[in-house]
Amino acid sequence: MKGGMILTSIHSMLCGKLLGDGSITQQAGRKPRFAFNHAAKDKEWCFYCYHSLNPYIPLSPPAYKRSMDPRIKKGFSESYYVQSKSNPLITTLRSIWYPDNKKSLPHDYISRHLDTLALAWWYQDDGHLKKENEIPRKIILSTESFTHVENKFLINLLYNRFNLHFALDGQNRLLLYDQFQIFYFLHLITPYLIPGMHRKLIRFNTIKPSIAASKRTTIYLPTLLKLKHPTKEINEQLSILTALYDEIKRERFYSNVLLNTVEELSTQEIKPYQVVIKPNNLEICLILKNITGLNTGQLVTLCFLMN
Repeated sequence: MKGGMILTSIHSMLCGKLLGDGSITQQAGRKPRFAFNHAAKDKEWCFYCYHSLNPYIPLSPPAYKRSMDPRIKKGFSESYYVQSKSNPLITTLRSIWYPDNKKSLPHDYISRHLDTLALAWWYQDDGHLKKENEIPRKIILSTESFTHVENKFLINLLYNRFNLHFALDGQNRLLLYDQFQIFYFLHLITPYLIPGMHRKLIRFNTIKPSIAASKRTTIYLPTLLKLKHPTKEINEQLSILTALYDEIKRERFYSNVLLNTVEELSTQEIKPYQVVIKPNNLEICLILKNITGLNTGQLVTLCFLMN
């Protein structure tokens, strides 16, 4: 069993790497070599990948490279390059990923090995989190080198496997816009992120909700909820948010039921309610909005459904 887990782990890492910055080259008359290259600012990640993969495939230690580049202000770029020696696993992967001497996404291989570890390696290689004042705006996976059909395959796989709703932008990159989805994605990959990649996370301790604003607000709820006394009923339901917060702290918040419920809510017809939220309920609402990406209406609706 332990050997099977190790085999799964190496293929997860290689799957993420080959979706990202990894490549398998082959010169005429020679066996294939696996390689990857990272900018000097990602030196820690490069060395981490080297030490993680080296027990399974023979790699040369990261080598420093300095390349002249007139596009850069200082006139040169700095990077670290890793290349493997020949290895039967690399030869096999070359035939899978480069069937016609050109990189082509192997659906069967990726479908077997794209798990949360592979997703995290892919993200650390080619992912970007666009944020403003620690508020996430979108996650980008740089897939512009893949074909449109290949990216559609990845979008479908990410949805079916993780319930992640990626879309393609005009540059043929995979994008995740929805805040709830962004926080869920980061929840999936965070256990595998090295400290040097924490710039691609949200620093929750910098988010401090303020309840100085007026407590009267407009909340949008599905029309299937029939409220006679909105302020009273909503405040009563919000008392359950403390239990939701406990589930988050115990890392039991995300589930298939939750993901499917939030997805279903996005398709519901909604109705506005002018209500006054009690200060303690408002505070927990703001905290949960900041760490889940769910808006107040979604949080209130979840409370009704849980009750």
